[in-house]
Amino acid sequence: MDRNQHTNVAALPQATGEDDSFRRPPVNYEAEQALLGAVLANNRAYEKVADFLQPDHFADGAHGRVYAACGKLIERGQVANAVTLKNLFEQDEALTEVGGAQYLAKLQSSYVTIINAIDYGRTIHDLFLRRELIALGEDVVNDAFEQDLDITATNQIETAEQKLYNLAEVGQSEGGFRNFKSAVIEAVEMTEAALKRDSHVAGVSSGFRDLDKLLGGMHKSDLIILAARPSMGKTSLATNIAYNAASTRRRESAPDGTPIEVPEVVAFFSLEMSTEQLATRILSEQAHVRSDAMRRGEIRDDEFDRVFEASRALHALPLFIDDTPSLSIPALRTRARRLKRQHGLSLIVVDYIQLMQSPPGMRSDNRVQEVSEITRGLKAVAKELNVPVIALSQLSRQTEQRDDKRPQLSDLRESGSIEQDADVVLFIYREEYYLARERPTQRPSESSERFSERQSSYDERLESARNKAEIIIGKQRHGPIGTIELHFQGEFTQFNDLFPDDHLPDVRN
Repeated sequence: MDRNQHTNVAALPQATGEDDSFRRPPVNYEAEQALLGAVLANNRAYEKVADFLQPDHFADGAHGRVYAACGKLIERGQVANAVTLKNLFEQDEALTEVGGAQYLAKLQSSYVTIINAIDYGRTIHDLFLRRELIALGEDVVNDAFEQDLDITATNQIETAEQKLYNLAEVGQSEGGFRNFKSAVIEAVEMTEAALKRDSHVAGVSSGFRDLDKLLGGMHKSDLIILAARPSMGKTSLATNIAYNAASTRRRESAPDGTPIEVPEVVAFFSLEMSTEQLATRILSEQAHVRSDAMRRGEIRDDEFDRVFEASRALHALPLFIDDTPSLSIPALRTRARRLKRQHGLSLIVVDYIQLMQSPPGMRSDNRVQEVSEITRGLKAVAKELNVPVIALSQLSRQTEQRDDKRPQLSDLRESGSIEQDADVVLFIYREEYYLARERPTQRPSESSERFSERQSSYDERLESARNKAEIIIGKQRHGPIGTIELHFQGEFTQFNDLFPDDHLPDVRN
């Protein structure tokens, strides 16, 4: 059958009556022929569509094989035309069935301009998505008719939304294999992006120089656990990182090759604090006005002016806060997907793991298993949305019982698989916090001179530790572990770099 006899089904009116079974998936073989003719006549047409059009987007499998063969030759630096592809047609039975080399010549004769080639390519891609959408809709309908007690309607909605998201993002409703070539290209592009950035980090910058040196930024699909005992500054550091990330812009190339700057969009899921409380922390940090004084209204006129100016600067910040309590992984995933579709997404922060709702059907008496399922879910979200996820976590009390109270991986509370699932584990340790609670008192039998010596030694240690925080990298899947120091101002809930630019943090392999 001559391919020119195919009808553009997408242009046909729908079956009118009573039987919708006559409706067929939308295809446009003429557009596929025209595009292949453009590629064969002028290989530059392939470059115009190769970034979004794949061989499996063609409704006719033979057309998809011709397109793939053209791409293979062009990427080798060879010319793809009716002559160079002749052997392919002679060896492929499916291509022989459609007319062999004569059909190839017919394709090349249906030449269109390069500009038209782009339009035809987008038409082919659009019809492919429509066919995928029809298949997805059929699956949703069939699944809804199934009476499976283990799969609730909510589960089916979540599955359908997952497939719709995949279709919108990557053009396929189901996952599958990727060839190694595309993975290598992506790795090279990541390295190139790091070289072009002023901070020389491949991932999203934390805003802290030494931390970025050790981590190389926060990488896509990574689960980063930020853990500490209460009052160490977990939320403060997470808020600082979220603000710093949302304040930066990454350089990308527009479709026409023009360099553009794109904001880093941050989603902050706060299960403990309200949106207003987080906003107050950020205002306090930026205006250098005590947050407790802001809440009581006990600030001077000049301080209020600083708060007002800081608030104006924060209006356009691409930082989105969701303060829903007891959020579940499916709900978090749904909201993050929606945000990415509407505004883009570069980073997710979750404060904190132990306050998240356990997965449906999980026994409430097995908290370790619940937390393990939550961390696995967060790792899955990071991979699915291809963004780093920072998840805050509490530490167990066993750190308080050691002489050296610096946290270790074994201190992760209800750890389960937290350590296993995490790509990076960060701990916060502030010696000042413990020293302030260990102020020496004179013992009954102790001389005044001895007590004075202990008091002097204590004062020196406290002064040395004042406003300092250690960020301990206890695990890093892609790099070294180590410890850096930051400056911490508790009254403004603010962390800052402590050392000058030439400082190199302590790194242990």
